[in-house]
Amino acid sequence: MRATTIHAPRDIRLSEVATPTITAPTDAVVKVTAGCICGSDLWPYRGENDVEAGATIGHECVGVVEEVGSEVRSFRPGDFVIVPFCHCDNTCEHCRAGVQSACRQQGFTASGQAEYALVTQADGSMVKTDGMPDASLVPSLLALSDVMATGWHAAVAAGVREGGTAVVVGDGAVGLCGVLAASQLGAERVIAMSRHEPRQEIARRFGATDVVAARGEEGEAAVAELTGGVGADAVLECVGTDGAMRTAFAVARPGSTVGFVGVPHGVELPLRRMFGKNIGLAGGMAPVRRYLPDLLERVVSGAIDPGLVFDLTLPLDDVAEGYRAMDERRAIKVLLEP
Repeated sequence: MRATTIHAPRDIRLSEVATPTITAPTDAVVKVTAGCICGSDLWPYRGENDVEAGATIGHECVGVVEEVGSEVRSFRPGDFVIVPFCHCDNTCEHCRAGVQSACRQQGFTASGQAEYALVTQADGSMVKTDGMPDASLVPSLLALSDVMATGWHAAVAAGVREGGTAVVVGDGAVGLCGVLAASQLGAERVIAMSRHEPRQEIARRFGATDVVAARGEEGEAAVAELTGGVGADAVLECVGTDGAMRTAFAVARPGSTVGFVGVPHGVELPLRRMFGKNIGLAGGMAPVRRYLPDLLERVVSGAIDPGLVFDLTLPLDDVAEGYRAMDERRAIKVLLEP
């Protein structure tokens, strides 16, 4: 099959690799109808993470079930499914506690930017739609495989509450979905920290009541002014850098929580402030399967349209250009059509 492979920093290729096959009775093979590039894929692309030359890359996809293992009971070939980037059996102790991203049978989508993907725990992981969805819904369904669920997890972890104030640090696809999540969860004021006008526009469509374009101390001062010097009731950290984390804690009011979902790179926690102001930290890798049924219902009902984060659609053949566009911030998130 054709699949995206990474060979070195900034070296993305479309290669011929072996098509996934059923190797365990809980497996399923999905024919990808839409995949995408994630902001976290840019870490290895930029050389911030180690690269295994020739490895497939891409962990977000939706598609049609091609084949299932002998123990798969809930799906059959022809079903249209959303594939969480992290696979789970949805029955172990950790899954039952709502932490499906730490399942004892954990697996990951490894070829979401390809023609086919393997799901290692099909029954526990995938969620199917009621028949084939309308093409207009596909971008939003694809967003549920990671970024929408991840933004939602940030909001839940931060304790976003009805009538409260939430600040979202980061204006990538996850940050924008965090704005949408905070709005949906009832925050009366949602402050998006974003310097880029196209992203600010989507943030407002997703429910941002205020936008702060400044960064660092200037941005923190702007949030303080907006909140009357109190700070935010909940903060969503959706970047993963030290600067973003420090801003998150700087704008958090005493007794609040920072919900973090940005993959940490070089982060040092401000423990003195956390201790002195009783500010908590919660979050981590999103348990996508936990949120999928609710988010799917919201998409189908029209309550949310997270697919707006896709501002560039390319054929799989042009995947390298998709990486360049996101790396250069010419695109928020790139949807790939095999």
